[in-house]
Amino acid sequence: MLVAMIEGPTRVIGKSQGYLGLPIKDVVIDCAVNGPNTPAMLTAWTPTPDELERLNAGAAVILRILGTRHPPVMLDVCEPPAMTGG
Repeated sequence: MLVAMIEGPTRVIGKSQGYLGLPIKDVVIDCAVNGPNTPAMLTAWTPTPDELERLNAGAAVILRILGTRHPPVMLDVCEPPAMTGG
């Protein structure tokens, strides 16, 4: 997966640690466990052509988490980019 620019990013994390940098959009959500106004962070990713082919063939998405403590996470699919006319 390739890091994508999320719409309306509020910060970029990871650059100072040697990573490429991950654009983050800070939001608040209504969470069934943590309640209303739960802070959350959104990132955007774009599959490579090879990954897209595997996804279309039924492959699963794997979420890799560095470290030994697993934070709560969710995966979603956003709307496709809007087609713009020339």
